[in-house]
Amino acid sequence: MATINFGGVNETVVTREEFSLDKAREVLKNETIAILGYGVQGPAQALNLKDNGFKVIIGQRKNSDSWNKALKDGWVEGSTLFDLEEAADKGTVLQYLLSDAGQIAFWPTLQKYLTPGKTLYFSHGFAVTFAEQTGIVPPKNVDVILAAPKGSGTSVRRLFLQGRGINSSYAVYNDATGKARDKAVALGIGIGSGYLFETTFEREVYSDLTGERGTLMGAIQGIFEAQYNVLRKKGHTPSEAFNETVEELTQSLMPLVSENGMDWMYSNCSTTAQRGALDWKNKFRDAVSPVFEDLYDSVASGKECKRVINTCSSPDYREKLNKELTELRESEMWQAGMQVRKLRP
Repeated sequence: MATINFGGVNETVVTREEFSLDKAREVLKNETIAILGYGVQGPAQALNLKDNGFKVIIGQRKNSDSWNKALKDGWVEGSTLFDLEEAADKGTVLQYLLSDAGQIAFWPTLQKYLTPGKTLYFSHGFAVTFAEQTGIVPPKNVDVILAAPKGSGTSVRRLFLQGRGINSSYAVYNDATGKARDKAVALGIGIGSGYLFETTFEREVYSDLTGERGTLMGAIQGIFEAQYNVLRKKGHTPSEAFNETVEELTQSLMPLVSENGMDWMYSNCSTTAQRGALDWKNKFRDAVSPVFEDLYDSVASGKECKRVINTCSSPDYREKLNKELTELRESEMWQAGMQVRKLRP
């Protein structure tokens, strides 16, 4: 482990230098990793683990879209691809990667396969942290761990194939064997993490839900819409409004921030842009801080959990979700974005 100073605060992180892939393989050499769920995180984590030399099988509902995707990805029915129950029985490390609603529905079935010595793995602290609402209370005689990539499954796989890796958090909820931490880190290395930072199940889900609803997805789309709509109302064309709102941010400025930080991005922009950004950032910060306070309180109180469970468990959830996403896709802003992307050299 390495101690790193993050903005004046020392944190202990695990990198691939001190916890090598060979060490991870040694820790898990006798384990059969069963990926339960092949939706968002499942494919990336499964394929990365397989490519890194671990023994991996898939558990998925037969004849579902995800089952067919697993077949297309090279998993073989009866050899490395099984229905959920059979994979849960065969696996010694059960990576519980169904959706949150799916985890709740399958939990009564899964419990009988959580025998002593097995490991129950999550990539999200949701189910365990909000146990009063999910009903998911792991038994004391199994290791319960978490490795949570800080990005979508698509990014986990893409960065792995680029030889890089996405950062992940890890946590231990229950250490029945005395080896839970090493298993968590080994699996984090195995799925291709760039580095791992320690957290708890509770902190992971609080920060994750706040981030998703905030700057990562919810807030950024809200800000996009607000600026785009103002520019259009003031007479700017869709192309100009989209380029000044989204395209320049994603294609030019955010890569600079990723490379060396916000101050470096500022220093590589015009003095006019620098001055304006510095003058206006505090006003935006002060305007949205109360919203983030409300958001965090809603997460910590369990309100967001309740809404997720109630909404996502509805039989017509997918239909309603597709309608919302269609409305987003067909909005003028993102139709303009589609055309802009086509014009990229």
